[in-house]
Amino acid sequence: MRDRAAPLYALLKDRRSIRRFRDQPVSDSVLRRLLQAATLAPSAHNRQPWRFVVVRDSAARASLAEAMGSRLRHDLESDGVDADHIDREVMRSLERIRGAPLTLVACLTMEAMDRYTDARRQEAERLMAVQSVAMAAMALLLAAHAEGLGACWLCAPLFASEAARESLSLPVSWEPQGLILLGFPADRGRRRGRHPVEEVTLWR
Repeated sequence: MRDRAAPLYALLKDRRSIRRFRDQPVSDSVLRRLLQAATLAPSAHNRQPWRFVVVRDSAARASLAEAMGSRLRHDLESDGVDADHIDREVMRSLERIRGAPLTLVACLTMEAMDRYTDARRQEAERLMAVQSVAMAAMALLLAAHAEGLGACWLCAPLFASEAARESLSLPVSWEPQGLILLGFPADRGRRRGRHPVEEVTLWR
């Protein structure tokens, strides 16, 4: 069993968030394998509330980047952030999205989830759907790494959900949760520190 687990532990340890990519397309067959891996994730009630949008067209990626960048600029201006800092943040966001050969938008839908009359349980149901989408995204990230691809998960759509939905003409019930930048890596990415298990675990 240890020999069987070793490749998975190696993938988890070696995976990095990649933000720079080579100008090389990702084939349909690989992309379908990644999406299939995502759909194998566990989900609340097995309702599988995830939805994915594959944004390959460069004009569509640029439109998505501009829409989200506009929302970011508005929010930072409302916060009273310095104009030069705003310009840098918006440009960084635009370059990340436009610079990836492929962008996946991970969405959730509440259509198949349970409905409750009280806010407490309804909020818990929604959080279960959010968690389900996140687990599907993690499965996709690991599959991408196993395929030799680089990927980066960005939560920016949470701050610009309507902008992202309108830009891509998504169904009203699809709520953008994150972007996955995807492509063949141009570098190895940076190793990020991790808190020791002892600092994040309680034993009871």
